[in-house]
Amino acid sequence: MRWLKGLIMAIILLAVLIIGILFATNNQQALPLNLIWFELPEASLSVWLLASLAVGVLLGMLAMSGVYIRLRTLLTRAQRHNQQQRKELDRLRVQEMKELP
Repeated sequence: MRWLKGLIMAIILLAVLIIGILFATNNQQALPLNLIWFELPEASLSVWLLASLAVGVLLGMLAMSGVYIRLRTLLTRAQRHNQQQRKELDRLRVQEMKELP
């Protein structure tokens, strides 16, 4: 079953690679990127699109890091509480066994 998963992942990776190569070769027009306050130097359209994708991914990861940290903190707190509850339960079980005649 693992080999099937690896084969499917290889096929998907190959398809994405081929699409990326086709995308880059079909978008070779050099153009400057005009941001309202300044103009960036000329580069191919595929470079600007891939750069904007990378910036968007990084900004998305940065935006989600606050949520990730908050959830991680809640998970750690819940695990600590769970461990304390287990210790208390074990202590009560031992105490009950001692009280039995």
